[in-house]
Amino acid sequence: MKLDGFGIFVKDMPTMVRFYRDVLGFEIKEEENESNVYLMKDGTLFLLYRRTDFERMAKRSFSYANDINGHYEIAMSVPNYAAVDDTFKQVVSKGAVPVLEPTTEPWGQRTCYIADPEGNLIEIGSFTK
Repeated sequence: MKLDGFGIFVKDMPTMVRFYRDVLGFEIKEEENESNVYLMKDGTLFLLYRRTDFERMAKRSFSYANDINGHYEIAMSVPNYAAVDDTFKQVVSKGAVPVLEPTTEPWGQRTCYIADPEGNLIEIGSFTK
């Protein structure tokens, strides 16, 4: 098997599409109110799929995390430590939820965390000073 990309199931498709497009710079493949929206970032496929449509397709209901979702993260890198700080400020000013302010970890990574509008964690980091 070959990994093609990854996706998340969303409540509010237009809000999530606008966040990933306008705040994080993902390229959108469809209109923002489709049930299945493909986005690209640096050659990686990112899929947003409306929860209600997936449940209808699977003929069952699922439970979903509320608030900040600690089940996984989307990791994004920037060129250096200063870019971690700058990117954090930029995305928070555009509506990202701040979770962890930029910090330099003992293993040498400068990192921070934000959350998208539905609480999915996104890490922004760099190992380059």
